Amino acid sequence: MPPTPSLLLSFQEHYDDLLSFLTRRMSDRQRAADVAQETYLKLLNVDESVAVLNDRSFIFRVAGNLAIDTLRREQRLSGHAGEGAGYDEAVDPAPPPEAVFLAKERLGILDDALQQLSPNARQALLLNRLEGLTQAQIAVELGVSESMVAKYIGQALRHCRDWLKNNHA
Repeated sequence: MPPTPSLLLSFQEHYDDLLSFLTRRMSDRQRAADVAQETYLKLLNVDESVAVLNDRSFIFRVAGNLAIDTLRREQRLSGHAGEGAGYDEAVDPAPPPEAVFLAKERLGILDDALQQLSPNARQALLLNRLEGLTQAQIAVELGVSESMVAKYIGQALRHCRDWLKNNHA
């Protein structure tokens, strides 16, 4: 029996994380498990000559794409099921599920980018953008100069911008 390719080993290693990722996006653990199974089947067909730099990221990207496809298919089917039923649908003010899904996916990618920052750069950015603290307040909080805080925030913003560009093109 030939050895299991690294993608399949990585899939098994990260299965629990993948299932959690998909459950958050699909809002249903059973549907998430179905997409995880589809992901595994896709990975079985990946040509070994394809260069994959990060197995985990590749697997999550494949799973995310399959989740989007599933949500779109379900949305289309539910749209066709309601046609001709003879009733008016109420307008839901909430964004469409696909928009919510894509926003959550982008937020997950951004979270991955934040995890790669140094603790001070991450903290400076979060304190500034989420807590609304000034650079002077952050400098006191972190025990560094204001100019260092400015450097941390600039570094963090550049990193996040580049990470989103490279991982969500």
